[in-house]
Amino acid sequence: MKEEQVQETGVAGEMEGNAAVNEETAADQAEAIETAEAASEAEPAAANAASEESRRLQALVEESQGRLLRVQADYDNFRRRTQKEKEELAQYATAKLVTELLPVLDNFERALATAPAGSESEAFAKGVNMIFRQLDGVLKSEGLTVMEAAGQPFNPEFHQAIMQVESEEHEEGIVTEEVQKGYLLKDKVLRPAMVKVSV
Repeated sequence: MKEEQVQETGVAGEMEGNAAVNEETAADQAEAIETAEAASEAEPAAANAASEESRRLQALVEESQGRLLRVQADYDNFRRRTQKEKEELAQYATAKLVTELLPVLDNFERALATAPAGSESEAFAKGVNMIFRQLDGVLKSEGLTVMEAAGQPFNPEFHQAIMQVESEEHEEGIVTEEVQKGYLLKDKVLRPAMVKVSV
């Protein structure tokens, strides 16, 4: 009988041990299932976060590229503008000097127009004429040209009207007389011609 009790106790203990192991196993399995469920729930959240981060980085890259393109365009415009300014400066660098020499040229012309006749004054006038031609040649080599105004239609870009006169020879708006010559330096008006215009 004692043997039967011992066996029953052994079987009961074994059953209790198995039940405890089964409970632990069941608890481990439940925990594993919860962990798997939590992981499966976390995966879409992580994927969404990664996708959102990717979109944010892509937008940042696009913005940086746009900014870079604008800076390059600004630099190209600046480079072209400064190159054009340098070319214009080189082309019209002598404009100030030539402008200051124009009254000298005018005075030479007036002096030659009023030169007295006579053997001594003729030699003097000839020397002054040579100096005038030399100065005129230097200025022409720099691009200075005289405007032809008399008989031309009045153009406010090239002419400065100082007087209106009645004229039977000319139609209305025609330059009848040039009071002071006008000059162009290359293709730019250096000094407009002072003119009288017919009414």
